[in-house]
Amino acid sequence: MEESITQITEKNVVVREWSLKTQREKGDSLVEACVANLPEHTTVNVRQNNLEDLVRVWNQWDPDTKGIFTERYGDIAHLITIRVDEQLIQAMVRFWDPAYQCFTFNQEDMTPTIEEYAALLRIDNVQFDKIYVKEPKPMTFRKKLVRLTDMTDAWAEKQIKKKNETICIPWSSLRESVLSHPDTLKRVNLFALAIYGLVIFPRVLGHLEVAVFDFFERLKQGVNPIPTILAETFRSLSTCRRVGKGRFIGCAQLLNV
Repeated sequence: MEESITQITEKNVVVREWSLKTQREKGDSLVEACVANLPEHTTVNVRQNNLEDLVRVWNQWDPDTKGIFTERYGDIAHLITIRVDEQLIQAMVRFWDPAYQCFTFNQEDMTPTIEEYAALLRIDNVQFDKIYVKEPKPMTFRKKLVRLTDMTDAWAEKQIKKKNETICIPWSSLRESVLSHPDTLKRVNLFALAIYGLVIFPRVLGHLEVAVFDFFERLKQGVNPIPTILAETFRSLSTCRRVGKGRFIGCAQLLNV
């Protein structure tokens, strides 16, 4: 692990030097005369899902089950134990520059990178050059639910809800399957799905939205989740900063780290 982080740090130094050299030679990437019109004050809601259920499930698992999970999904389970410092996130958003997609602290620009997030999540069984693109004709939400849970069509249809124009399913509808499904692999997959829906992409509190199910299905094909996680983080930061308020719905745990 230390070697990989060292290598990543060295790569970041190379990228930084290249970036500075390119900017000196070619100038700014923004449109000439572009002026940022950002609110003077930014107030961000950093409400998070209650993760006690997920922590309880993880603590109940034996080492073999945890090993299967880690082999398939890397270190994403560690996210459920990270306590988010809301004041820190609030402060960080105020220093976010939507034009440059970075934090600017005095004269220093900083931004989360794919390499850093990859080191934190340590997801090994992916193709790092293969990013998520939504399928043009994805399977229906109901069929995905049935396949993931082994429940009936009638059950799946009953669980699907609409919250603020977002199609989703309550976490409470999946909790029992995560706890007691007779197939260990199913439990592992549903637990990973819950982390992606409640921690990494927490758009609707207490619920997992349909977009997470689409994304999760593609993970089985070796898609690298990191660019999508970063893109959602950048989008949420930029939206909150431009408007001056709103709820941050990226992965606050990773940004906190």
